[in-house]
Amino acid sequence: MYKSASESLRSHGLFPDKLFYRIGEVSRIVGVEPYVLRYWETEFPFLKPRKNKSGQRVYIKRDVELLLNIRRLLYQERYTIEGVRKRLGFVSVNAEVRPKHDLQKIEIRQPARAIEHVKKRLREILSQLH
Repeated sequence: MYKSASESLRSHGLFPDKLFYRIGEVSRIVGVEPYVLRYWETEFPFLKPRKNKSGQRVYIKRDVELLLNIRRLLYQERYTIEGVRKRLGFVSVNAEVRPKHDLQKIEIRQPARAIEHVKKRLREILSQLH
């Protein structure tokens, strides 16, 4: 079966190495329409592309990688939007999205507990990198 250029880029995890990507480029790379990317920005507040002087969205490589991951979780692994938030380490609290591992929740009066929390989170991050 013939693969489009964007499917080929996505399947190999490769896309043009640039500093910035416009929404049309990101749309082709991720394989969704631009309106879907704009919608995802409303559903995933941690996804905030910068805007240039003329107000156009400009994405960095990390944004594109995050979008590819969101697309995979939604379309291939069939997660819900809330499930994607949880999977990526964010949970919804009263319609507001906050990091799941929020150090503000740990009382400052318990520094040993805070240190253990940081160690645990670092171990989780390290395991994800391997």
